[in-house]
Amino acid sequence: MWVRGAAIRPVPTFAVVGKSILDSVEHELADDSALAQGELDRAFARFEATQPDLADTISHVLSKPLDETALALGYFLSIAIWLAFERTFGPSRLRAVSCDALNATDEAIRLEEELRAAKGDEPLDLDDIVSVQQPNVLAFVHEHVEAALDIRDAGGPEGDIDVDDVHSVYRAVVLLTLCLSHAVVPIDDTSRGSAELIA
Repeated sequence: MWVRGAAIRPVPTFAVVGKSILDSVEHELADDSALAQGELDRAFARFEATQPDLADTISHVLSKPLDETALALGYFLSIAIWLAFERTFGPSRLRAVSCDALNATDEAIRLEEELRAAKGDEPLDLDDIVSVQQPNVLAFVHEHVEAALDIRDAGGPEGDIDVDDVHSVYRAVVLLTLCLSHAVVPIDDTSRGSAELIA
């Protein structure tokens, strides 16, 4: 069984985000009070300031003419995942994702998709590969994507959700997740950097 990605670099174990952090972020984002909205606005500002290239890429995807459900899903998932990384690792361990790193990760995703499509007898696809590496983040993403698609399947007023739009958002969120995962530095590197500054 082809479990590991051929093109996608493995996520180091020290960069895995825990479920409790994601649950906490989700709870906070569900609060629609003025105070919570202010915190959300500040979180977006920090995302744009600390991860400019990544924020620009996500903004580019979300600025396309997406249907309302896919757009809301994209904004929610992107800020929730970034907040989870920020709270788990802090600014000292979460480096800015460079434009080169972002492009390399995007290309790796594209190549992995092509390799998986060419080897159709393999039971695992890109989604499975990322789920193995960041299980809690991908479970969180799946939960919210499935909830959005359930609205469509229920045939309610939102029953015309564009699945292609949801897929575009999903792929952007996978890119975000992998980029942030590879931007995390181990605790030893953080300590060494601090020691070098003191010296």
